Amino acid sequence: MDALSDNALMLKVKNGDVDKLGLLYSRYSKKLFGFFYRLTHRADVSEDLVQNVFYRILKYRHTYRGEGQFKTWIYHLARNVHVDQFKKNKRYHFSENHEFLEDKMEQLPATDEEVMKRQETALLESALNRLPEEKKEILILSRYQELKYEEIGRILNCSEGAVKVRIHRAIKDLKKMYQKMEKEGIYGN
Repeated sequence: MDALSDNALMLKVKNGDVDKLGLLYSRYSKKLFGFFYRLTHRADVSEDLVQNVFYRILKYRHTYRGEGQFKTWIYHLARNVHVDQFKKNKRYHFSENHEFLEDKMEQLPATDEEVMKRQETALLESALNRLPEEKKEILILSRYQELKYEEIGRILNCSEGAVKVRIHRAIKDLKKMYQKMEKEGIYGN
């Protein structure tokens, strides 16, 4: 059964074989968690959002048409779940907590080069978190979730060309934010 495509599994779920949703969950839950975690920086919220995606899949399975890739459809659904959560809470009230990462990093022996790389990564993450939500989201979809521009276009209901422009602008803003924070000596929060 694992050899079935995502679309075939979802069509089985649509037709009442809801046990197949477990296979889709095992294929996508970690990816979705990563997507949500990069947006929220909260594991508890991310877990809830993943559960909400699969709840909506079950609730709205009758609307699935099987056209296009399932991956695009599930990320479109995930994006809607995130937008709904964002609207509900207006903005996530979280403080960037790097204690967990710092604890893990301290356990590893570090060379000067590794320390620099970690600082650059922390600065990049902080700069990304300061971007407007739509720019942060498109960078996460393209760079971290590794979706193709065409897939992102379907998720965002825009053309592939528009996706390229949005990503270009988001990267440009990210670079500016990174350089500003670097200049000011800000390496977190």
